[in-house]
This record gives sequence, C-alpha cells and structure tokens, in this order.
Amino acid sequence: MHSKDFFKVINSIVDIDLPSESSHIKMASLERVQLMKDSIAIIENARKAAVMMLFYPKNGIIHLVLIVRNSYPGVHSSQIAFPGGKAENNDSDFKATALRETHEEIGIHPDKIIVIRDFTSVFIPSSNFLVHPFLGISLTELEFTLQKEEVAGILEIPLSLLLDDSIITQKKLETSYAKSINTPCFQIEENLVWGATAMMLSELKDALKLIL
Repeated sequence: MHSKDFFKVINSIVDIDLPSESSHIKMASLERVQLMKDSIAIIENARKAAVMMLFYPKNGIIHLVLIVRNSYPGVHSSQIAFPGGKAENNDSDFKATALRETHEEIGIHPDKIIVIRDFTSVFIPSSNFLVHPFLGISLTELEFTLQKEEVAGILEIPLSLLLDDSIITQKKLETSYAKSINTPCFQIEENLVWGATAMMLSELKDALKLIL
C-alpha cells in the first residue's frame, strides 16, 4: 500500500471498536487460551510493559517494523517482537514507555513518531508482564540504530504482506507452559512470529482491515 493512501485513512482507526480478545484468540494455542482464563485473577498485579507498532514509508510503500531479540537466558530469547519493554518509574504513562523503549532499541526518536491510539493489552504468563501496545506512524523514512545488547536485527514488513492471510500457519513449538503444541503463528519468510506478539499483530491486522 502506498504510504500516502495509508496516511489518509489511518486516523479513522481511533473511531473503531477494537476486536480485542476475538483477534488475540486466533493466534493463541488452546493451552494458552486456557492459561489466559486461569490468569485473570493475577493480571492486576502483573509487571507492566509497552510496545510500539510502528508504520513508516520505505520507497513510498508503508512498512511495519519488528525486532529480532538477541539470544539470552530467558523466556523471550531470539523471539520476534515489537520494539518496547518494561515500564519505568519516570515514565509518565505507558505511551511514554513505548516511545522511550522504541528510541532505546531501534534509535527512533519520539519526535519522529505520531501515536495514533492504544490497543488491547496482552498478558504474558511466562514473564508475568501485562503489555500495552500502541499504534504509531512516522511520516518520513527511517534509519534504524539497533541497541546491540538486546536487538539482533529488524524485520521490515510491507503492509500488503501483513494483510495477506496466507502467512498465517500452525507449527509445533515448545513454549514455557507446554512442549510440542500446535501454535498459530505468522510465517514471514524464514521467521515465525508467535505468542504475545502474534496476538497483538492479529488485532492490529483485523483493525486495519476495518478501515482499509
């Protein structure tokens, strides 16, 4: 999709009712759906985090950026994710967290990002985080500077690819809560996007289809 066409309509997304859990469940294994139900009582005391779902033009075509996390001893090692991270005490709100973390991880200053709206939060049982996603746009092309300690690389995904249902598949994966389970995921070239990121990506995709 050409960036000019995208920028003409994207603000209308603030007026829609988000698909929320109905979108999240599409990209959650049966085991995770049950775990989500069992976790309702503990979500209030979960640690808080925020991520940025950032669209921007590249050669006139609108793209979405995802990061590849570094390998480390932890539940999110080497996973595909949105730029973002844990809320800190000096963050004024979760939007500020998402902007700060995006700047730290991929080098995009908050001045270059217009935050359109928040999306439905997702609880991650394995790390006890409640993650607040935000949709943001940049009107200009971006140059990324990666935080090498945390980010191994980036994926620049054309919007047309995100909206293509053929990238949705299922794989048997090992997770923190079960081994070798059928897990819905997005297959983006050789990369698998699953778990909380896939759930947020699913809601983003469904919401965009309501306005495009």
